[in-house]
Amino acid sequence: MITVNSNPDPKLHAVIFDCDGILVDTEPLHYRAFQEVLTPLGLGHDFETYLENYIGFDDRDAFIYAFKKAGRELAPTTLDTLMEAKTNALEQLILRGVPGFPGVVELVIELLDRGVPMAVASGALRHEVEAFITSLGLNGAFRAIVAADEVKKSKPDPETYLLAIERLTRLPGSKLLDPPNCIAIEDTRAGIRSAKSAGLTVIAVTNSFSLHELAEADMVIGSLSELSYQNMVKLIERRQVQK
Repeated sequence: MITVNSNPDPKLHAVIFDCDGILVDTEPLHYRAFQEVLTPLGLGHDFETYLENYIGFDDRDAFIYAFKKAGRELAPTTLDTLMEAKTNALEQLILRGVPGFPGVVELVIELLDRGVPMAVASGALRHEVEAFITSLGLNGAFRAIVAADEVKKSKPDPETYLLAIERLTRLPGSKLLDPPNCIAIEDTRAGIRSAKSAGLTVIAVTNSFSLHELAEADMVIGSLSELSYQNMVKLIERRQVQK
């Protein structure tokens, strides 16, 4: 369990991480789990199609999209069954290990040392997110988690990020968080739009998409190993000057 230093920065109020494609390299695992469920139904697809069409969806919206694209009906009870089957398939894959992206642990530890509150805002289910955090050895580092099973609308709707900020604000000793002073770290256009709609400053990482495709973010980097507390503060300062 990691100890949290509660000493919020006057400029950088909070950092909120996406999970899949930012903290851990789980997209190949999600793809394989989806295929285990979709292929027997005649709805399987290749990884390139997954990257182009499915990243950014939560499980519910991904199955809805797959059936809609094929022109097939999807009953609510069938959807629930498919989601459970996909979750079970993913859990088996997670047991084999989940790789973290370069620089993730180091950045989280640096922000902890600086007293910056952190949260995770993810399109994955909560128990999946918790398993990924555990696999990185970062239990206790994130003061709030918002997962797909806790919101009504998935990204690009701002609900996930708005709820993350609300939960951070409600913590004992927390101050009011100004969204432009909070940084979201994302790897998809849907995630960027979700965070921007909630008013946050956004840093995108080209783990899943190209720089051009992530151009709506306030900053685009190639790896979290390029990111530090200092250049996050500088980004906030730059945005304040531009107002």
